[in-house]
Amino acid sequence: MLVDQIKARLGIGDQWSGEVWGGFASMLVALPSSIAYGIAIYAVLGPEYLAHGAIAGILGAIAMGLLAPLLGGAPGLISAPCAPAAAVMGALAVEMVNSAHVSPSQAVIFLMLVALLSGILQLAYGALGGGRFIKYIPYPVVSGYLSGVGVLIFIGQLPKLLGLPKDISVWQELASPGNWQWTGIVVGLVTIAGVMVGPRLIKTVPATIVGVAAGFAAYFGLSYFLPELRTLEHNTLVVGPLFSDNAPITAILRERWAALAAVRFSDLATLLMPAITLSVLLSIDTLKTCVVMDTLLRRRHNSNRELVGQGVANLASAMLGGMPGAGTMGASLVNISSGGKTRLSGMLEGVFVIVAFAAFARLISWLPIAALAGILMVVAWRMLDRSSFLLLRQKSTVFDFLVIAAVVATAIGFNLIAAAGVGLLLAILLFIREQIRGSVIRRKMFGNQISSKQYRVPEEKEVLKAYGHLITICELQGSLFFGTTDQLFTELEPDLKRSRFLILDLRRVQSVDFTAVHMLEQIEAILKERGGHLVFSHLPPSLPTGQDLKAYFDHLGLVKAGRNVSIFLTFDEALQWAEDQLLEEYRQVQSGQELPLELPEIELLREFEADQALPIVQSCVERRTYSAGQRIFNKEDEGDELFIIRRGIVRIVLPLEKDRYHILATFGRGNFFGEIAFLDRGRRSADAVADRDTDLFVISRKKFDEVSKINPLVGVKLFARLARGLAIRLRYTDAELRALKEA
Repeated sequence: MLVDQIKARLGIGDQWSGEVWGGFASMLVALPSSIAYGIAIYAVLGPEYLAHGAIAGILGAIAMGLLAPLLGGAPGLISAPCAPAAAVMGALAVEMVNSAHVSPSQAVIFLMLVALLSGILQLAYGALGGGRFIKYIPYPVVSGYLSGVGVLIFIGQLPKLLGLPKDISVWQELASPGNWQWTGIVVGLVTIAGVMVGPRLIKTVPATIVGVAAGFAAYFGLSYFLPELRTLEHNTLVVGPLFSDNAPITAILRERWAALAAVRFSDLATLLMPAITLSVLLSIDTLKTCVVMDTLLRRRHNSNRELVGQGVANLASAMLGGMPGAGTMGASLVNISSGGKTRLSGMLEGVFVIVAFAAFARLISWLPIAALAGILMVVAWRMLDRSSFLLLRQKSTVFDFLVIAAVVATAIGFNLIAAAGVGLLLAILLFIREQIRGSVIRRKMFGNQISSKQYRVPEEKEVLKAYGHLITICELQGSLFFGTTDQLFTELEPDLKRSRFLILDLRRVQSVDFTAVHMLEQIEAILKERGGHLVFSHLPPSLPTGQDLKAYFDHLGLVKAGRNVSIFLTFDEALQWAEDQLLEEYRQVQSGQELPLELPEIELLREFEADQALPIVQSCVERRTYSAGQRIFNKEDEGDELFIIRRGIVRIVLPLEKDRYHILATFGRGNFFGEIAFLDRGRRSADAVADRDTDLFVISRKKFDEVSKINPLVGVKLFARLARGLAIRLRYTDAELRALKEA
């Protein structure tokens, strides 16, 4: 029972063997790389710290391997020390060593503190829901940063490959081949060849293991001719003894923890930016790998939970003296290809690291530094986004290449902290560029191209056709902010000179800032000078940012009294209002009391009086009155009645969720509705609501059929008139759809 609960908790089935092999294979990839990353950081502190670096890498692999899968939960993900961590902390170590105020022992404490802060920040990112934001950093920025990390790692490993002391610059070492140690070069090149060529020859063994084995073979092969290579003490070409009898690891950790208490606040402030950089980079590396794992395993990870797991694992690693890490692509892919599909394989990877450390600690002491340098140089080479040069082929992507190049150049010329700042600035610029590249106007039309769903009499239609160009309709999209306001104003400026009504539909708007509101105030002022109105429709009740747009407009005074600004719930209501204003201005809408029509005045029954058929129809007509807001019928109601409007306005609406609705049509005096149920005797397809006090003629199908049996010609005539009316409406709808498609 307990075993079943554990299996359910870890999301595993009965395929234990795949998880075991996946964990073992991924350990073979992660452990050598972790040792190499640890040494890459600590080597700059001096040869005596090489073993410290190896242990830091191993402890990091253990902590990350055990805790990140347990708390994170992304299936198949292997977490271990990684290249970005080595680059950031290695650069920081170099900076501290070059400072006269920081000793190597203090640098170790500061590195530990940066790792702790980074873990805390990752934990905070996950707890506060920051995982979804980190994933949205533009790819050119991420590519440039990772490429910069790769370049720095490659440059940092050259001295180790060439066997040169740490105080010689890269350019000096390249210009002084006489100082190169050919032993290290041979071992490093053999290792690189093993990593690059090995998988083609031995597909069942991870490339890293092939490279390490080749490096070992080259080193001990050379030791046959060079006896000094057979000694471990004071041998700068190998890692050296991992443990010292005079200073056991527990004593070293207690000493470091005690030293943390002596850290000053000013030191924390100095280390905060490297910690932020490290935490963001590790988070990006992890989530990027998670996305790939999701694709392969057809599952979805929880970004925030994963960051919490990574943060806790990095905290534990730092407290143990290990180096930080992230979800690593290479080890994760090996894990999946070997059968690992769940979190168990990730935890087993950590267990296998412990076993390997316990069993092969002495062998690890003999790891050639040049071999580890060769492994990292291959990793660095693979981190370079060489495909980015393809961006130079098209003008539209040249800026993306320049972003990548700028971040890489900053990382090399200054440091990774400065590169992070440049990357953040460029990310903002990329966002603004993408926002202003496309128009915020999704569609623009005029009142003589599209009309409201209010069915108008022919005279009104002629007026709207002649003067509808005075109504400009714009459907907006995206974000209205300082980067797009000028573009929007420029596109609307020609229309403002002739429009009386500007309708802005905001249903697809994602955000609005103060600059955009100020621009809308300018538009309102221009319209007001000509007696015009600014009209809004479909104001979202809550934008994706959580912003209440109507409350925001109220707060900033855009809709205050005295402004010619109107807000309508739907676009059709806004357009109908603008049409009514035009019609009233041109005296087609009579003010005052509207007189009810009589049967002879109804368009649908116009020919009946001449044929003496009107009295027959009148015998089955009922008169009804509805007050404003009263429902005439509801969707799904049973009914067989045809309604003809004597006076008033009726809206046909389709009810939606959360008290929302969609206006299908608006009918005024002389129009008819309810014809579908009248024809097929089915249920009502929508709601009918009186928009104002309304008088109706109601014709029941049952009564009409009784009359038609006696006078069949009356039935034929009414159905023919209904068919003609429906045909006119369909043509009207076709014209509107064509206008929408062409807009």
